[in-house]
Amino acid sequence: MQHVFEVQGMTCGHCEKAVTQALQRTDPAASVRIDRAQNRVEVDSAAERPALQAAIQEEGYKVA
Repeated sequence: MQHVFEVQGMTCGHCEKAVTQALQRTDPAASVRIDRAQNRVEVDSAAERPALQAAIQEEGYKVA
């Protein structure tokens, strides 16, 4: 299932990597695409949306 999040606070490649790794810890098979300029994170994952959102927030980013 595809999930789209608006994530605020990603300012660099390290931020993208942190978010990607957090999502892949939740679902190792997740496919993650990030458009930092649009604050957009797309995730193809079997995990539930709340679990993915929590993983992003635990890294310190705000999900709108």
